[in-house]
Amino acid sequence: MQVTLIETAIPEVLLIETVRFEDDRGFFMESFHKEAFEELGIPVNYVQENHSLSRNGVIRGIHYQDMTAPIGKLVRCTVGKILDVAVDLRVGSPTFGKYVKTILSEENNQLLYLPEGFGHAFLSMADRTEIQYKCTAYYSPSSERTLLWNDSKIGIEWGIPNPSVSPKDNKGQTLDEYLKDPAFIYGE
Repeated sequence: MQVTLIETAIPEVLLIETVRFEDDRGFFMESFHKEAFEELGIPVNYVQENHSLSRNGVIRGIHYQDMTAPIGKLVRCTVGKILDVAVDLRVGSPTFGKYVKTILSEENNQLLYLPEGFGHAFLSMADRTEIQYKCTAYYSPSSERTLLWNDSKIGIEWGIPNPSVSPKDNKGQTLDEYLKDPAFIYGE
């Protein structure tokens, strides 16, 4: 499997590009190859894979699981297009509160890896967007947390005036509230 790592502004967040083979019948692409990922230092200990569908203008997140069940994710867009965002939640990290954002689409053959200690959010940019993401831990409702998608301290530029956001995501913590009882400490 041919895999290219593309640097992001936060070294622990990895943008991964794979190769797609196309002809008049369609295409073939390997989206995961354990040995190739291990050689590049990308974790491969996935225990669950999720698949979601979102309509155009939907924002989901900023989601994470606390230290009782921390979770890393390998995200790819299989249909449509998303603006994918990873937020550093590790207090004491040089990039704490900062984020990486990138476009993932069914055409660009890219995946985003977010390690434990990062929040995840995305904006659907197509009428029908499907994402699949592998997880390093099982979903744990009691560990699930949400940061406010439009928190001014984080300052994500979504580029959309009136997104569709769930009531739960609209009630997420601010970064200041998170700091009162942080889930992640850098280096621990």
